[in-house]
Amino acid sequence: MPLQIGDDAPDFTLPDQNGEPVSLASLRGRRVVIYFYPKDDTPGCTKEACNFRDRWSDLQEHGIQVLGISKDGGTSHERFIRKYELPFTLLTDEEPCPVATAYESYGLKKFMGREYMGMMRHTFVIDPEGKLERIYRKVKAETMADEILSDLALA
Repeated sequence: MPLQIGDDAPDFTLPDQNGEPVSLASLRGRRVVIYFYPKDDTPGCTKEACNFRDRWSDLQEHGIQVLGISKDGGTSHERFIRKYELPFTLLTDEEPCPVATAYESYGLKKFMGREYMGMMRHTFVIDPEGKLERIYRKVKAETMADEILSDLALA
């Protein structure tokens, strides 16, 4: 059965851009946005990251923690963070991407007529009790943070 609003968010521990472990359980008590994205420093992923950056003060005002997750490693994440001055944490979910799989955000994709396994652009809002509060499977990269703040009536 697919993940639904109200379900327990699948717990995980992944390394951040500095190689330090970050667990979802350690963030209990806070609202957390987890966004899965295909690749650091690509056009759509950059737009999405920059939208979270540009709305950072609003997100922080409401105590929202943001975690971006892709297959990219720490060095790539560090460059991406530095280049675009991203104020939030990026995590690495290496192949076979168990965390993205648990969130139904890794699978068969099509690009230019070819099929391949990849990270899907999905976003999840997890409430302070660790339950899925919002699920976004059709993400507009350039306005994802705006949409979350609006949907949570925080904008």
